Amino acid sequence: MTNIHTEFNFTLPRGLLDAEGNLHRQGVMRLATAKDEIIVEKNRAAQENVTYAAIVMLSQVITHLGDLTEITPNLLENLFSKDLAYLREFYNRINQQGDAEIPVQCPQCQTKFQVELALAGES
Repeated sequence: MTNIHTEFNFTLPRGLLDAEGNLHRQGVMRLATAKDEIIVEKNRAAQENVTYAAIVMLSQVITHLGDLTEITPNLLENLFSKDLAYLREFYNRINQQGDAEIPVQCPQCQTKFQVELALAGES
């Protein structure tokens, strides 16, 4: 039986400010499904704007962000540009490569280990 990792923790470089002024940086993103893609395709605003399509998709796959558990496109519209870029790259890495870590080998001792990818915009 294959063990597939479907949820990945992330930390936003800046964070999302909610209406009360609380900053949310820690979150979890799950792998995207065909249903997520269908929801994006049916969204009129996403059809008209590729950037908004990314926001709709992210609202589907982010399971929580800080204390927030209901992640909507309207909420994600308030992301700082750096955080949106980070989440888009994080989404692409986990969905295309299946992990946010890469295998590496020490050039001196040849020991193999995993290293978390440093994403653009990450502090």
